[in-house]
This record gives sequence, C-alpha cells and structure tokens, in this order.
Amino acid sequence: MARGMFLDRDGVINEVLSDRVKFVNKPKDLFLLEGVGEAIQTFNTLGFKVFIVTNQGGIGLGYMKEVELGKIHKALADELGRWGARIDDIAYCPHKPKAGCACRKPKPKMITDLAERHGVDLAQSWMVGDREPDIQAGKAAGTKTILVGSREEQYGVEADLTFSSLAAAAEWFVEKEKDRH
Repeated sequence: MARGMFLDRDGVINEVLSDRVKFVNKPKDLFLLEGVGEAIQTFNTLGFKVFIVTNQGGIGLGYMKEVELGKIHKALADELGRWGARIDDIAYCPHKPKAGCACRKPKPKMITDLAERHGVDLAQSWMVGDREPDIQAGKAAGTKTILVGSREEQYGVEADLTFSSLAAAAEWFVEKEKDRH
C-alpha cells in the first residue's frame, strides 16, 4: 500500500489571512506560500501520494460556486506543475461550517475516502495542517500529524511534529529518508 501526504490547502499551500488575501474565492486570490512547489515535488519524489483535503464552507455560505473552486484547483495544479509537483487528488467539504456533515474537518471522512480510493495505508501517512481541526482529522483517520505555520490559535495544538512551513517539513522528510538508507 502507498504512503499518503494529506495537505490542508489554505494556510499550508497558499496564503490566507495575509495582506494580499483573506479568502481564496477566485483563482486570482491564490498565492502559493514560499517553498510549497518544491516541498510537494519532494513528497512526490519520496514516493508519497499527495492529496489536498480542504473545508470550503464558502460554497455553502454562497461566497463561491463549486465551478469556481474547480477553477481555483486547476490554477493550483498548473502552478505546482511549474515546479514539477503534482497533487494526486483533492477532496473538499462544500458545506456550511456548522452544517454537521460527515465530511468537514475535524471529521476524517475526506482522508479515509481518499485513502480507500487510492490504496493508501493511513498508519504510514501524514496529515499536514495549520489549525487544530486538521490535526484532529488526521488523528481520527489514523495518520501521523504535522502542524505548520505560526498563527496564534495554534498554541496548545498537539501534533506529532511542528514546523514553520511545508518546506521545512519536506526538508525533515528528506533527512529522515537519508537516515533510513
């Protein structure tokens, strides 16, 4: 079975709550965080299947339509392709934040569905997020967890590992792989 790298989108892959963007509701609002293209390409090279699992409550709230989200994800795939990086699949929850659905993080359904669809061993996989619901979803799915970033609300979130960025996490995996061989 394959190893998976499950990535939250906003705050892990792209900017959110920055000077340039508050929410990503259009492709023009998408700005990759520094080193993300190289990091995802590194995960690809290390043999991870790479997935995005993202709550997109803006759809349920009427700020964006699913067709627009598709355009955002196409722009994201194109941008990552410039780095030789690829995403194997994307799962998203379109429901309102308090809708009580089974797919919204911190529930693990997006992760477990992707794992089943792509033959991924969750015990050998990682969930990377910038907020507590991401970490809770990873733990509930049976993955190891990584918290990235430095937002204030991260205080007290208990992930298996913590890094300043996805790029820093990728560097750690490169070193870990060297130690294995």
